[in-house]
Amino acid sequence: MIFTVTILGSNSAIPTTRRNPSAQLVNHNERFYLIDCAEGTQIQLRKFKIKIQRISHIFISHLHGDHFFGLIGLISSMHLLGRTRELHIYGPAQLEEILQVQLKASLTELNYPMIFHPLNPGINEVIFDESNLAISTIPLDHRIPTCGFLFKEKPGKRKLIREKIKELNIPTEKLLGIKNGDDFVNDAGEEFPNDAITNDPSVPRSYAYCSDTGYNENIIPIIKEADVLYHEATFMNDMVEVARNKFHSTTIDAATIAKKAQVKKLVIGHFSTRYESYEPLLEEARTVFPETDAAFDGKVIHIENE
Repeated sequence: MIFTVTILGSNSAIPTTRRNPSAQLVNHNERFYLIDCAEGTQIQLRKFKIKIQRISHIFISHLHGDHFFGLIGLISSMHLLGRTRELHIYGPAQLEEILQVQLKASLTELNYPMIFHPLNPGINEVIFDESNLAISTIPLDHRIPTCGFLFKEKPGKRKLIREKIKELNIPTEKLLGIKNGDDFVNDAGEEFPNDAITNDPSVPRSYAYCSDTGYNENIIPIIKEADVLYHEATFMNDMVEVARNKFHSTTIDAATIAKKAQVKKLVIGHFSTRYESYEPLLEEARTVFPETDAAFDGKVIHIENE
């Protein structure tokens, strides 16, 4: 099952010719979820050959422009390209009013239903729940109400050992029960335990997105042991006081959170425009948490099955 994250923007507030502000595309089993939507996001989607009409859910972390100024443009393009399928948007309550004012001012009546889901950034709660994936909010510590998002797979069913199924001539109607853990008893009364005819399911995977935030240990229980943690690292540690004043994080902050949360991999991003290269930030973060990588526009993160 596919589980990837494409970085569409890795910079902080001001775009450069090489780095856009925040946006990411999660592909889970060929269902597309957009996280944040800075100015220029739809251009990035085209650049990296991602079909915008396949996006069905958009999650906005907070109402700073470098996280949502591209949203109305994307909504408009979907409309102009003939979208009829509903679009779900999750974000701070005020965002719905902002979008409606923009649509009203341009006399735009969308061809498709736009369904808005207001978030409460101050609490950790499940906001999306389907058969194999749940998405919950991560309360963050920023100048305005802000939340991150945790994408977490649900435990799967057991995997049939096809050779055993064929060998024992197990009827099709028994297979669902076996996937759910049932043993098998044949017509002669012989019992075959479930672990003899199935393998363990894949270990559920998870991705935690922590956008703008100061150092905040309260998130550790929520993101604990995530497969991949994206955590902002706007500044290097020599600017820690600036980071504190702006409610942002340093490379050491991000790496410390990753270490304490025992995540498997850390990806840092949201870099200040003052840094021409992310290499110094990456090197510094690795002094605390070696399994660190840096976000850059176009990077694809593969979250693999164990």
